[in-house]
Amino acid sequence: MKQKYVVLLDNENGKLSIQEYAELDKEMLSLLCEEAYDAKMIKVAMQKDRNSLIQALRTHNMYPPGAYTERIADAIIEMFQPGANTSAELFFEERDLFESPDEEMDLEDKEEDDDDGEGDSTMDVDDLLDDDTEDDYEEKGIIKDLQKTIKVSDADTGSDEA
Repeated sequence: MKQKYVVLLDNENGKLSIQEYAELDKEMLSLLCEEAYDAKMIKVAMQKDRNSLIQALRTHNMYPPGAYTERIADAIIEMFQPGANTSAELFFEERDLFESPDEEMDLEDKEEDDDDGEGDSTMDVDDLLDDDTEDDYEEKGIIKDLQKTIKVSDADTGSDEA
């Protein structure tokens, strides 16, 4: 799912607002939540430390995942710098939350190996479809020695008498 957060700083009214949008329909973002904060409160939290800012941004109505909140906090810190923009749009893909940097590096390494053509240990499709089943298992006694593990009940003869 795609998500977008719009952060707006209104210096005249001393307000900071964050709007959360999500892709509920294909290629169409819908407003899910809007939260307004006192800009002075955000400045105080920002001066303490980054975690205080993140805690101040999270509410019962708006509680974005940690990775999202980190980027939102970065944007807010930037907004409070002299001469900075007073708005920011942040876009997120939910699937990015589930990919670790190690997995991405492994995938990139694998793609590079595949591009070389060397070290390709994958089987050819024709080998998989090869119909070489000429082994006669009955002659080897494999099929004859199988033991039945399911027994039919005496009461269950398999015939329907009605």
